[in-house]
Parts: sequence; C-alpha cells; structure tokens
Amino acid sequence: MNRRRIVILNTVIVFGFFAVFFRLTDLMVFNHAIYAERAKSQQVKAEDIQVRRGNIYDRKGRAFAVNLELESLYCDSKEVVVDKDGLQRLSGILGMDAKVIQAKFKQGKRFTWINRKLAQDTAAQIKKLKIDGIGFVPEAKRYYPKGILASHVIGMVGRENQPLEGLELKYNKYLSIAGGKVYFARDASGKQLSSGVDMEEAKGNDLLLTLDEALQYIVEKELDKAMAQWKSVAASAIMMDPFTGEILALANRPAYDLNDTGRANQNAIRNRVITDIYEPGSTFKVIIGTAALEEKLYNLDSKFDCSRGAIEVGGKVIRDAHRHGMLTFKEVIQKSSNVGSIMIGMKLGKERLYRYAKLYGFGDETGIDMPGEVSGWIRKPDSWSATSIGAIPIGQEVAVTPLQILRAYSAIANGGSLVQPHLVSEIRTPEGRTIFSFQGETKRVLTEKTAKVFKDILKTVVEVGGTATEAAVEGNQVAGKTGTAQLIDHRTGRYSKDRFISSFVGFVPADNPKIAMIVVIYEPKGQIYGGIVAGPVFRDIANQALSYMNVPMDEDYRNDLLLVSK
Repeated sequence: MNRRRIVILNTVIVFGFFAVFFRLTDLMVFNHAIYAERAKSQQVKAEDIQVRRGNIYDRKGRAFAVNLELESLYCDSKEVVVDKDGLQRLSGILGMDAKVIQAKFKQGKRFTWINRKLAQDTAAQIKKLKIDGIGFVPEAKRYYPKGILASHVIGMVGRENQPLEGLELKYNKYLSIAGGKVYFARDASGKQLSSGVDMEEAKGNDLLLTLDEALQYIVEKELDKAMAQWKSVAASAIMMDPFTGEILALANRPAYDLNDTGRANQNAIRNRVITDIYEPGSTFKVIIGTAALEEKLYNLDSKFDCSRGAIEVGGKVIRDAHRHGMLTFKEVIQKSSNVGSIMIGMKLGKERLYRYAKLYGFGDETGIDMPGEVSGWIRKPDSWSATSIGAIPIGQEVAVTPLQILRAYSAIANGGSLVQPHLVSEIRTPEGRTIFSFQGETKRVLTEKTAKVFKDILKTVVEVGGTATEAAVEGNQVAGKTGTAQLIDHRTGRYSKDRFISSFVGFVPADNPKIAMIVVIYEPKGQIYGGIVAGPVFRDIANQALSYMNVPMDEDYRNDLLLVSK
C-alpha cells in the first residue's frame, strides 16, 4: 500500500514538473513576443510627443519660423496627493480655476493633461511645489520671431502643431515629422518608476524662401502708410524677380500676428494677392497693346481720334476719364484712353483678344506654391455680350488676381516669357542636405521685339504726360501702368460711383529690371486714380528696395546729374 502511494505521488510530481516545463516553454519560447508586449503595455505608459517642425528661413538665412522647447504638465489621477493649500498655489501659478484642476485630478486616468506648453519660469515654480502625481513632458511650440511680418506667406499652425495656413500648410509633409513618444514605467501597483523621451525623435526639414526679410519689411511699412493716408479697406503688394519668378516680398493689409492668432479674423487672414479677384481696369490694357503689336495691326505712330471723349459699344457709351484729341498708339497707352483702347480691341476682334488673354495665363492659376489660389475668369468669346468687346479691352468683364497681373507685366520686363511665381527655393534636411530645389518653367508669350517696344511705351506712362508721374523713382527709369477699377454695387448690380480699386504695376530699372511689383489699394478715400493712390507707394518701396539691393542709378540719370552740376 505504501509502495503504491509512493508511485502515485512520484507520478503526480513528475507530471507537475512536465506541466510547468511545457508552460514555461510556451511562455518563454513559442509565445514570448506576445506576452512580453502584453507585460510592457501594463508596465509602460506611452504618450505621443507633438511633431518637431522644420524651420523656415528667408533667402539670407534669417528665421521666420522656429520651435521653442517647452514643458507640458500632466497628472496621474491615482497618484496625485495635494492639500488645499498646494492646489491653490498651483491654481495661482497656472492662472486656472482650482475646481478645473481638481476635476482633472479626479478623472481616474493614469495620464491627463493639465496645461500645455508652459513658460519656463511657470514650469520651474510648479516643480518647487513637489506635488506627488504630477509631471512634465517636453513639447515643441511654434514660434515666429518676426510676428506680423510675412504672416500671409508663412501661415500658422494650431495648438497641436497642425498646419492651418500659408507655407506651413502647403509644405507640411516636408516640415512635419513625428515627434516620438515619452514613456512612463510603472511597478506592479501602478506607481511611476521613471520616464524618458524616445531618443529616435526627429526634426522636420527646413524651408529656404525666396523672400528677403528687409524687402518684406519695406513693403509692409509702406502699405501701412498707404492704409492710413487713404483710409482704405485693404491693401496688397507683391515684389518679384521678373526673370526667375522668385517672390521677394508679398504682403496684405490687414494682417495678423502669427504669435497671437487667436485675435485674427478671417478678413485679416485672407491672402488677397492670390485669393481675391477684381476687375483690373487699365492694367489689363497690356493685352490689347501687345496683341496689336504682335499681330502687326498698328505701329507706334498709328492715329486714333479720341476727340469725342466717348465711344458707343453695343448700345452702351464708354467714356475717357479725361477728354483727349487725336492720339497715337503710344499715347493711347500712355494716357490710358478707354476710347482708343476699345478701338484697338475692336480691330483685334474677340477671338484674338481672348487668345492673348489666355496666353498670358488669365483665367488660370499661376501655380504659385501657396494654398488657396484662385484662377479668376474670362469668358469664352461665344458667351460674350454685345458690350464685351468694349468692356474687356479696358479691364472690365474679367476677373484677375494681383499676382496674375504682375506675372503678365513681368513677361514684358524679361523679354516676353511667362515665369513661374514661387516662394520656396530649397528644402533642406536638418543635416543641411538639399532634397528639393525649385526648377521653374517658362513659356514664351511674345517676341522680344514686341516686349521691348511695349516696354518703351510703358516708360512714357511715368513720364510727363503719362498717368503715373508720381511713380517715378529717383535715379532709375520705371516702366509701368496705372489701373482704376470700379467695384460692383451688389444692391443695384451696377458699378459703384464711390468704391474703387486703385493699382499700379511696373518694373525698375526699366531696361535692366531687378524688381517687378504691383501695388493694389482697395477702396481708397479722397482720391481714386491709380497714379495718385498706388503710384507713390510703388515709388517709395522701389526707392528703398533699390538702395538696399545696391542697384546703381541709370547711366542717363547720372549723366544728367553731371550736366546739372556743371
């Protein structure tokens, strides 16, 4: 009997050892990865760290957007130990209601945010309280050193560093890299043992812009002055290299502070130079002028009888702002005669007029690397009304953006090619390796001869007898065109008698252009003509810009100075 019990006991023991052996083999060999991961999930709490975005620099390496490394406060509801006095002190430091903080403590979660991206001194004060169950996680906060400067270009991000506007949105896939994780190790009772940041976290790629901070400042300063002088609703300006399409400055008013976006309204955020369309008025006369020369319909001395001061088209009478007599082709553009321009347009015909407008890119997006660009519109000839052949040559019944107008005039400046406007020249890794370099496309729209002849005509616009003598730049000849466009009164469906858009577009020095620029003033008060309202803004910006860029005076101007000094 005793022997039988011994055998049974030994059998049970051996079976037990085998059962333990097979279970350990299952745990440690066959299903090791599964159980190890399960254990890790119970012992370690992981939280995502916000992305580390790349920096944004101007063409000379000056920072427009960087990251600040701040600390965010969290709590472990099951570990928080704080008395009433400690809670009140924490409330005072954070500027938060004590009841709100206490509610977070009582959520029963192992991880709850209390406040994010605290200032360094704020975090230091909280650490001195030594409250059990609260801790800090490093997080990146987007910071814009220039504040309001170039706000419509740079754009902004939200609280979670998500892109919302501008280049921050357009190039997000390059700028934004996952920020890694922070790990919290716990013992069997759930108490935190340690925390650490994943060392594999990475920083996004950097953008190198075509913008120049100094030129951007000059443009914005002068727009502010114009807004104050003319009490206008808004204002916009773009400065571009007419040969490369590089945007040197782009600004709108009103604007907003990128570090205080909570106060910005939609009116301030709108990037008007690419999102707002308007009837361009006389700046659109570049189409009929160059098309007529290209088609060899007229020469510079061709005569137009504008003495009546008005012309009837499709039963509608269109008048000149100022009455003229007999004008040459050159003078029609110089003096911005609507009557003469319509005569040229009628000679061209609607098919050729439409074809040249499309050739310049009107009705299509320019393709600038910014979100939100609109195409504007020009109707196909088969849908024109009886008055369209009179309206379109003078910039009515078409809708454009300021950037489209600037690109068209840049084609005159560079000898006849349509360039690709752009704001980002390079994208670089944090190590400095270039992973993108802009390669723009150009399209010839005019012969060099036509571009040169029309450039010479545009010079006369800024000379005595032209409509923009106040746009003349000291020491360098300007070529450009004024525009004065009526806005539609939506109550009546007719053109308003007191709401206008005044503009000037041009390039300087005229024979060797360094900058092309458009200035648009929306609804100025007191004056309406582009030469009076927008021309001086162009002049003041150009004077400072050319000095900053060390552009020498024109040879003819220097010779004139020498003659006067004698």
